[in-house]
Amino acid sequence: MSDVAAVQDDNPARETRSVPLDCCGGLNNVDYSKMDLTLIEGLLKHTNFHDSSFYLAVVAIVFNPFFWNVVARWEHRTRTLSRLFGSPYLACYCLGFVIILLNVYRSHSMTVAMKSQTKWEVMDRTDVFYAGVALMVLGTVLVVGSFLALGFTGTFLGDYFGILMDEKVTGFPFNITENPMYWGSTANYLGLALIGASPVGLVLTAIVAMVYTAAIRFEGPFTELIYQERSQHRKHE
Repeated sequence: MSDVAAVQDDNPARETRSVPLDCCGGLNNVDYSKMDLTLIEGLLKHTNFHDSSFYLAVVAIVFNPFFWNVVARWEHRTRTLSRLFGSPYLACYCLGFVIILLNVYRSHSMTVAMKSQTKWEVMDRTDVFYAGVALMVLGTVLVVGSFLALGFTGTFLGDYFGILMDEKVTGFPFNITENPMYWGSTANYLGLALIGASPVGLVLTAIVAMVYTAAIRFEGPFTELIYQERSQHRKHE
């Protein structure tokens, strides 16, 4: 018998000793079978994904940022709206008004979907209710603060109309989060879902967050490109 085998025989516990997780292995080391999925299962159980009001809300959530990004990029490339309205400012105001109406409809469709489906007793508690109120207060502060810091044209894609700001806004609420308008709106919807003890509201809020995350990745680099073009233009003057 070899020395190695002898050592192994003398220490049989070596074979049964648990091996610590390798942090560098990432999620491959996670035993998903031991995860507690009770809340997720309850959430899905209390959500009717076949409800027509749910579909309408999802369409509104996805359509809004898609619409304003397509229209704004088209305007940046062609200046068609500025020529049609005779002024980039008037064109921006009109697009902003349309965006406001679309967002009002989105909020309405989400509210209808929440009211049309059952509440979840797990969420129907006083502490959850007040957490929702706090989130709505926070969301409103972020949204209003962002609007006051950027102004109407800054909020509603004035950059794409050639209405550029002198410098990047870094004050409140942009010193808290990079996109306070988006995340403030998401906080409002989450708060509304908690106040209404609405499981479908949580699902719709998650969709809002995912759509906004995609919109940020889509809009951010393009907006930076617009300001880079202005800087290069100034250098050549």
